[in-house]
Amino acid sequence: MRSTMRTFVAGQEAYGEAEFAELALGIDIDLFRGPLHEETDIERAAREDAARDILADLVAMGADGDEVAGWDALYADALTHTVPFLRAARGQYSGAGEAA
Repeated sequence: MRSTMRTFVAGQEAYGEAEFAELALGIDIDLFRGPLHEETDIERAAREDAARDILADLVAMGADGDEVAGWDALYADALTHTVPFLRAARGQYSGAGEAA
C-alpha cells in the first residue's frame, strides 16, 4: 500500500506547488503571469487591467502596514515579469521580430 502526503490550506487540498501558492498567498498566478494557453488581445487586456488593480490594492495595503499584503505585492509584481516557458517557446511574445 502506497501512501501519499496531501497538503491542505484553509481546508482546501492543494494539488501542486502552484495551487499551494495560490491558496496560501491568495495570489492567482495566471492572473499576473498569464495563462499557459493562448489568449485573445481582449482577454489579455482584461486580465492585465485586473492584475494592475489588484497589485495597486496590495501595494496600498502594504504601505498601510499590512506586511502580508506587501509581500504578496512583491510576489505578484515579480510574476508580471515572467513568461511561461511553453508560451515563450510558441513565440507568442517574441516581440523581437526578425534579426536584421
